[in-house]
Amino acid sequence: MSLHDDAVLVLKAYEDQPELRDAYLEHLAAHPDGLWKACGAGHLTASALVIDPERGRVLLTLHRKLRMWLQMGGHCEPGDASLATAALREATEESGVAGLTLLPGGPVRLDRHPIPPPCHCHFDVQYAALAAPDAVHAVSDESLDVRWFPYAEVPDVADTSVVRLLEATRARLGA
Repeated sequence: MSLHDDAVLVLKAYEDQPELRDAYLEHLAAHPDGLWKACGAGHLTASALVIDPERGRVLLTLHRKLRMWLQMGGHCEPGDASLATAALREATEESGVAGLTLLPGGPVRLDRHPIPPPCHCHFDVQYAALAAPDAVHAVSDESLDVRWFPYAEVPDVADTSVVRLLEATRARLGA
């Protein structure tokens, strides 16, 4: 199965945010290259909020270009077998944390947002990845910093997209 086919299946199965889900599906139908950075009309990205539920904290990256605290994530690559593997790859690369596992149940949220050119728009498919309490992180080339934040501090450092992702992740966890 191609990454495009996987993305369509994942999105069709996603029951929350139906209007945004339909916009993602329409984008993929209109743009066969809608998964790739080269698509000028925007493209899908995959991200994952790295979470340590035992300690009530999340690992965020201070994005080098945007200078914002965000979840780990980025562009799909030709070697990615699925959106889930792209999200897990990005989370592992950007956090340096080994042994991450995606929270069961597929994507946690969708978030479409404008970004600076040349990309223009990201159709982000957001997952959550569980880290062990003793996880060791590292700063990647894409980050200025990587840091654990208690749940209560996230609204003070991150934008509303990250806050909504944390809320949806905690709801999925029943926390």
